[in-house]
Amino acid sequence: MPSSTTGTRPQAASDGLTHRQILEVLFGLLAALFTAIISSTIVSNALPTIIGDLDGSQTEYTWVVTISLLTMTVSTPIWAKLSDLVNKKTLVQIAILVFVAGSVLAGFSQDVGQLLACRGLQGLGMGGLTALAQSIIGSIIPPRDRGRYSGYMGATMAVATISGPLLGGVIVDAPALGWRWTFFVCVPLALISLGVLQRFLKIETIKRDVKIDYWGALFIAIAASLPLMWVSFAGSSFDWVSWPSAMFVGGTIVATIIAVMIERRHSEPLVPPFVLRDRTTMLAIIASVSVGIAMFGSSVFIGQYFQVAQGYTPTAAGLLMIPMMLGSLVGSAGSGALISRIGKWKRYIVAGSIMLIASLGLLSTISHTTPVWHVCLFLLILGLGMGMLMQNLVLAVQNTVDVTNVGAASGAVAFFRSLGGAIGVSVLGAILANQVGSKIASGLGALGIDMSQSGGAGVSVLDLKHLPAPVVEVVRASYGDATGRIFLVAGIVALVSLVAVIMIKEVPLRLTVRKYDDVADDAEAAVLGEPTLSNH
Repeated sequence: MPSSTTGTRPQAASDGLTHRQILEVLFGLLAALFTAIISSTIVSNALPTIIGDLDGSQTEYTWVVTISLLTMTVSTPIWAKLSDLVNKKTLVQIAILVFVAGSVLAGFSQDVGQLLACRGLQGLGMGGLTALAQSIIGSIIPPRDRGRYSGYMGATMAVATISGPLLGGVIVDAPALGWRWTFFVCVPLALISLGVLQRFLKIETIKRDVKIDYWGALFIAIAASLPLMWVSFAGSSFDWVSWPSAMFVGGTIVATIIAVMIERRHSEPLVPPFVLRDRTTMLAIIASVSVGIAMFGSSVFIGQYFQVAQGYTPTAAGLLMIPMMLGSLVGSAGSGALISRIGKWKRYIVAGSIMLIASLGLLSTISHTTPVWHVCLFLLILGLGMGMLMQNLVLAVQNTVDVTNVGAASGAVAFFRSLGGAIGVSVLGAILANQVGSKIASGLGALGIDMSQSGGAGVSVLDLKHLPAPVVEVVRASYGDATGRIFLVAGIVALVSLVAVIMIKEVPLRLTVRKYDDVADDAEAAVLGEPTLSNH
């Protein structure tokens, strides 16, 4: 029978590791994860300078952010599945080295094409670190004890996401550094994490024949990539309703169908069907999409709001996002500690969903005249909601599977959270660009200025210091008033996450790493459709 969730608590924090040993491993994992996540947002405040130095276009400006999210998203389930097949320690070290190589090469890029290729390599490493950190934690810590440790991870991810723009702004504003250091700064901590994991990480590898699902990986990547490319180019390179749009959507549907067929037939699918058949996993995935949209969307667009609509410097804009960082820390670490103490988790993800919706609703009311302290308060609530949701959704899913499949289960949630973030940034960015363009055209028309004389909305936003004062005021008002619209859209999507987490059935967190204790439990595992221990 499955391991009981009652009885005397073990003295060690897991089935073999003490609390100190877990913290040693966790330091290495979180150091690597911090550098990986921060690299996705650190360039946001540096992009105008980067694109200017490398003579890039507005489309390339967007893709410097999108390409790393794209490669991170499509590689996450691949890394996650590999972690269930081969040594996790070796894989996480490979992921760190891939990330370091991408970071160094990006810092030496001489044109936008080179930069995009290097950012794509960075994203591959980021996908591995995101998936493997969760998989390793799931492999060494029982779910009942995992709450507080997952809270540390959630807080690290939140701090990295939010502090990226601040650090990027400081680096760009520092005369002795420059934008290339937004890539170089990630390298030292990644190398430290490599050494720590080599010294302290000792993890069991379940020996079995490795069968890589190459075709599944290919079509999953295609199915994830096509919608991201569509939302990035639709509305600028071609109309939303057009033959190119139809081809992107049709290709996504076909690739998805083929991927599902492959996954159902392969002996070692990247995304095991039994994982997705689980009600808790499916509902957590739905909720994770909204978390991804809120997490990545807020870090990208709020920073721009502070700079363009409110006129703050990049460094000051990053400082104004500290309330969101603090909220994420309190929400993630606080809820994780309480979950480990009482073993109940559903109340926290429901509360987090409510806070997420409330904060996005409040942010939908902001304009260029909104007092800054109001926006900071809204961001504090947003941070609390994200912190209570992000890692606790992963925890709920990990509790439903055995350690042999914790990588695939964790990867499924991380994959859809990243996919939601990538699509969310693209879609919300398209909505924002359309709103800003319309409002600027209307405002300049009221001043008797032809839109073409301002150089277009995109150029005006990037070159405020070179515009006449009346035009600057129009641009600031337009950008500030349009930003609220995108958070309204995000809030509507977040309603779905609340419904999803309410429908999740709470299962008590078990006290053991393994879901099944011995071969005698193979019969129950087989009924559920999970791989049995005798097969490993």
